[in-house]
Amino acid sequence: MGLITFFARRNKLSETKQAIIQNLFWAVAGKVVQLLSGLLVGIIVARYLGPERYGLMNYVISYVFLFQTFSVLGLDQIEVREIAKGTVSSHKILGTAFGTRIISALLFVGLSIITSLILDADIYTTQLIAIYSLTIVMNSFNVIRNYFFAIVQNEYVVKSEIARTVIGIVAKLALLLFNANLTWFIVAYALDGALLSFGYITAYRVKIGHLREWTFDAYYMRQLLKESLPLLLTGVAVIVYQRIDQVMIGQMVNKEALGYFSVSSRFVEILIFIPLILGQTITPILVKAREKSQNDYKTKAQQFMNMTVWLSLISAILTSCIAYWLVKLTFGQAYLPAVPVLQIMSFKSVAVALSTTAGAMLITEGLQRYAIFRDSLGCAVSITLNYLLLPHYGIMAAAFVSIVSTVAAGYIADAFIPAYRHLFFCQTRTLYTGWRDILSVRQFLATPK
Repeated sequence: MGLITFFARRNKLSETKQAIIQNLFWAVAGKVVQLLSGLLVGIIVARYLGPERYGLMNYVISYVFLFQTFSVLGLDQIEVREIAKGTVSSHKILGTAFGTRIISALLFVGLSIITSLILDADIYTTQLIAIYSLTIVMNSFNVIRNYFFAIVQNEYVVKSEIARTVIGIVAKLALLLFNANLTWFIVAYALDGALLSFGYITAYRVKIGHLREWTFDAYYMRQLLKESLPLLLTGVAVIVYQRIDQVMIGQMVNKEALGYFSVSSRFVEILIFIPLILGQTITPILVKAREKSQNDYKTKAQQFMNMTVWLSLISAILTSCIAYWLVKLTFGQAYLPAVPVLQIMSFKSVAVALSTTAGAMLITEGLQRYAIFRDSLGCAVSITLNYLLLPHYGIMAAAFVSIVSTVAAGYIADAFIPAYRHLFFCQTRTLYTGWRDILSVRQFLATPK
């Protein structure tokens, strides 16, 4: 943070720009801590539990996560927007959003348990899902997280998340020392949600005020839900085609295979972080360029896409080449069947880069209302291909499908949506000639005249 302050003062940045840079710093710091700690804890827990029990744990987490996505109701972005606008009392927004999410959470907790009883013959799996589904209720306190994001003070959010991460690591290491069974690990992961909620509440009480000042308005709730429905559909479609593969593997193959697939996913999450953080960092540059010159915007947008996609490709190739040693030296000999899966799935980062960069452009251009068509296609492709191929080719099929569904949603769909067709042409140029811009970072960051 000292370096950021020094940089800001030296370049005489305005308070607004300083706030944006600090916000970005905390967002990146929080994500890095989350990814690295998740990988570290994942390695330790996976080696302790073994492929089958580790696979079962990831099945439970992925299964509940699908219902948690529905329970949010697409309210996150609407809440941030409403608070930023400042036309409605923040107490009213927070109280209404929280009340709505609590009602929704209780409903989807029940649905997660009931559907598990129907789909899973194993009562033990349903018991684990019932325990972990409590995180759906705890997730309702994310309204506080959204509030701090809206007022550009996510430092307090990230500090809460880092504290939760540290305590969570200590708790899981303690379970290892006591040779705890899988149930206690599920309890520990559910406890992460409770700790994070407590951190959010504490940050709000220290910096803002008491939660009892919040008010619930049924009429305002209907307004929020009406506006959040399109975002709910889009968010659900995205999460389903990104997470449904793990649930389908657990049901159609076996939990041991899911353990191997989950190990590959851990490394892929880190690779995907590259295009995601580049998108967050560079989008403001695109917005500024578009305001000054349409031609300069088009040039920078193409360069942005070229650099991100081809850097992701280089990272994917390197990961694929060292996959054997990555898995063996971290998760251990027992997880070596994950190596060929990782060699394939590492290239998912390229597909994500292609999709994410186009997504940054459509947001810059105000075209996000058509995104539901992209994500719905990805969802349909993922479910259909996994259903057809998983029984015959197992997790290798799931690895290929994860790439194909991302390409379908983030690239092919753009060719069929008139408003997005120019994005499709940009993406195609990237695939053929984008390598030329890998070393053009200085040119990209140059301020337009």
